[in-house]
Amino acid sequence: MRAAIIADGRLEIEDRPDPEPDNGELLVRVRAAGINGADLAQRAGRYPAPPGAPPDIPGLECAGEVVALGEGVRDFAVGDRVVALLGGGGHAELVTVHERHALRAPAAFSDAEAGGFMEVFATAHDALFTQAGLAAGERLLVTGAAGGVGVAGLQLGVAAGARVTALARHSAERFEALGADTSVGGEYDVILELVGGDLVADDLGRLAVGGRIVVIGMGAGSRVTLELGRLMRARGRISSSTLRARRLEEKALVVQRVGRHVLPLAERGRITVPVERTFALDEAEEAYQAFAAGGKFGKLVLTM
Repeated sequence: MRAAIIADGRLEIEDRPDPEPDNGELLVRVRAAGINGADLAQRAGRYPAPPGAPPDIPGLECAGEVVALGEGVRDFAVGDRVVALLGGGGHAELVTVHERHALRAPAAFSDAEAGGFMEVFATAHDALFTQAGLAAGERLLVTGAAGGVGVAGLQLGVAAGARVTALARHSAERFEALGADTSVGGEYDVILELVGGDLVADDLGRLAVGGRIVVIGMGAGSRVTLELGRLMRARGRISSSTLRARRLEEKALVVQRVGRHVLPLAERGRITVPVERTFALDEAEEAYQAFAAGGKFGKLVLTM
């Protein structure tokens, strides 16, 4: 198979042996794979792959067809079109994934849309509902809302009946088309913090009583000075997490929730995956540079 390989902080396309599925695993021929911030961090040497994932092939999500089954697979068959949450390896023509980390791809999605679906919607759903307990009627603020997780989070908030505000530099029309407004003001019950740095301190001034902040990104920095008095007066809570390094069973629960709560929204057209641009696998380094340049709305996706 051909794969995007990390070499000296860049991506090079090389031939690698085809992977073989282990017990409970699927072998997937990748049709499309989204690019995420974690992939750029891995390329830069700041985010090593977890055990069991290819150490030098990034890619945390993909869409494609099942071409072989490991022993014990029960829920999929060869030929099934799937989306998958990966520990790495998605930026290649073939990848293995445990069947409990895969779902049948939404029929309404193109390959590119499906390829950019799993990581961002799994991350956003876990943050908003498992961690923050977002409920209908609450106010949700999404910072850095133009990125993949941000666009996913605001759509999930709208679908859940929350009043959603997007904080980003993009024009208001694109957010309004997804059901969110861009007039930041007042207090919020949940803040999905995708930027980090000093914005976390600013979040405290926007927190309603009983409010929850979930920190998912730190592009603006990993350190911040907080006024704890503000947090205490709001009886607020700050949480954070990553998905990639979780154990198989923990990630399987996240995928199960996405299958139960998010896929039906996709099938009914209630959520979308805006794809800013697609790149061929040979253009992987160019795609990563475009991601690092910023300014995108939604996803950049590699297509095989």
